[in-house]
Amino acid sequence: MTAILALDLGTTTGWALSSNGEIRSGSVSFKDTPFDSKDSRFTKFSRWLANQKANFEIEEIVYESVMRHVGVRASHVYGAFMGVLQVFADKYEIPYEGVPVSTIKKSATGKGNASKEDMVKAMEAKGHKVKDDNEADALALLYWRIKNE
Repeated sequence: MTAILALDLGTTTGWALSSNGEIRSGSVSFKDTPFDSKDSRFTKFSRWLANQKANFEIEEIVYESVMRHVGVRASHVYGAFMGVLQVFADKYEIPYEGVPVSTIKKSATGKGNASKEDMVKAMEAKGHKVKDDNEADALALLYWRIKNE
């Protein structure tokens, strides 16, 4: 099955996958536990990506390109997730593209500065039972990508 994978990167990563006209989505936590080695979240993310590749023929990856973070730690974590994603995509020769947050929000709601709640409502209006704003963002990104093929 060929697929497009859309990601809202972070310790809790939102994902949406379009495969043969079917859309799947969710969010997954890569939070470290007290039993993990320091920053194992990135290893967990790498394994998760490999599992997606094993189950789907991923032909493209799009991710939310965040240019401003509230804190330094959030910025570092995002950058590390993005690095893991890019190394993975390069290794398997999967094209990838970062899409600005405002572009995704405007496509989904008509407002480039839409709130998290607005994004969830927009994806629920499309018939999705959304777990959290991370999943909503990934779904909105996937819809943007499908619309702009």
